[in-house]
Amino acid sequence: MTCTILVGGQWGDEGKGKCITYFCTKDKPEIIARAGVGPNAGHSVEHNGEKYGLRLTPSGFFNTDAKLLIGAGVLVNPEVFKHELEYLNKYDLEGRTFMDANCAIITDEHIEADKASSYLSKKIGTTGSGCGPANADRINRKIDYAKDVVELEEYIADVPTIVNEAIDNGENVFIEGSQGFGLSLYYGTYPYVTSKDTCASTAAADVGVGPTKIDEVIVILKAYITRVGEGPFPTEITPEEAEAMGLEEYGVVTGRKRRVGLFDKEFAKRSCMINGATQIALTCIDKLYPECAKVNKYEELSQEARDYIEDIEKDVGVPITIISTGPDLEDTIDLRDEKL
Repeated sequence: MTCTILVGGQWGDEGKGKCITYFCTKDKPEIIARAGVGPNAGHSVEHNGEKYGLRLTPSGFFNTDAKLLIGAGVLVNPEVFKHELEYLNKYDLEGRTFMDANCAIITDEHIEADKASSYLSKKIGTTGSGCGPANADRINRKIDYAKDVVELEEYIADVPTIVNEAIDNGENVFIEGSQGFGLSLYYGTYPYVTSKDTCASTAAADVGVGPTKIDEVIVILKAYITRVGEGPFPTEITPEEAEAMGLEEYGVVTGRKRRVGLFDKEFAKRSCMINGATQIALTCIDKLYPECAKVNKYEELSQEARDYIEDIEKDVGVPITIISTGPDLEDTIDLRDEKL
């Protein structure tokens, strides 16, 4: 039994939702805990032919035997939280979905301040979800916590105790981060970053787990790179080049067209170093190599695709254990038994 953290290794949009869905189906964790900033990050999840866009609910919601937890480090917008409970009602989220009492609460004032700031909305390119102003109020010790909000009372739990007891009892615990390494307030392309750190160590702290209890850190890397919003992007290509390569994408939360770039091995290497990666999950190989779409055996990938994957693994120095070849769960090559 393990405690695993999954985080994005680039600028978000790496395919965390698909990977989390796969791990939560394959490994069946008893606890799935959401870390990260808050509802400014969207995760796309496809399950049983349906596609869901989530901003707060852990992406493994379809695993109806698991408890779904939101750690104290995550900002909560009660309206988004309640909407997702209704949106996913057929998965019986009531009675198994909880947030920590110390989650800080985003208000309409935070959202208005986010959108009204030309610096945040235009220069930095934030999502306008209120997370930056809310985290500023949290730092200034003048924000309400979930325990202060009456309508959230039935959803309050002691997340660190639940998670640590599960680990001590030998249960599988899965912690999902949000956004990506390049958006870390500490290690990203400041000032074009989010309002807190996005690395694995902070994801552990978000849900109240100490570093000695983490067994695996999976860093998600897309086979090419995308970025929403402003900021440096050394390997960026033109929209025309991206379109010619079939790499057009749009953000889950904002709907904004994503900027596209080529894979950056030095950036990936630094991301894996700071996150303490024990594994890499490589996504969207089918977008670069359409002949590899829906392949689920490594030997059936094209030689060009295999060379590409092995070159990344060699230079970054971390085993690539998961390769995603499409949006469905079966479009996955799992090499963990061979490499771990």
